[in-house]
Amino acid sequence: MKKYVALALLLAFNFYILNLSAQTVIKPAVGINLTDYSKDLSTGEYKSQVGYQIGGSIAFGKKIYFEPGLFYLKKTTEFVSENSSVSDVKFGISGFRIPVSVGINLLGSEKSTIGLRIFGGPSAFIVTGTDELDKDQLNTVSWGLYAGAGLDLKIVFLELSHEWSLTNIQKDISNVDIGKTRSFFIHAGIRIPL
Repeated sequence: MKKYVALALLLAFNFYILNLSAQTVIKPAVGINLTDYSKDLSTGEYKSQVGYQIGGSIAFGKKIYFEPGLFYLKKTTEFVSENSSVSDVKFGISGFRIPVSVGINLLGSEKSTIGLRIFGGPSAFIVTGTDELDKDQLNTVSWGLYAGAGLDLKIVFLELSHEWSLTNIQKDISNVDIGKTRSFFIHAGIRIPL
């Protein structure tokens, strides 16, 4: 997996070098996320709870663009037990998400009032803290793929994306396997052209 991420970054860097004259836009943003796990235990199920993220990205290009980003986020999921004697538990994981997008502007340009675009790419999530889970039992880095769409209204933007984790969240799945994360992200911010 690391080879694929390195290859994607190398291709993205080459894309950037070839488009040095392209537009550069800084995009600070805040938003919410909903995360659950791919495997439910036999005694209950995982339900998404609202988490948050704050960070930003830098977009390079016009019609086709490259956009690396960095976000600090908190993901929260609740385990809802089917057994009335066991209480429900909320699991929280915080860390840094590093998405690397390649996108296409479908409608509008940097000077348009309204723009519509689609994007996708690989991502890494670096765990820095947990609630209710033992951080030592989690993989420090989780790799994923995501796809989404964005709407630009002058200098304001709104983006929706869905991320599928490629790696299990736990190091050892022999005792309890909660699977991989699935996250839905909504964030908004402003576009600052350079």
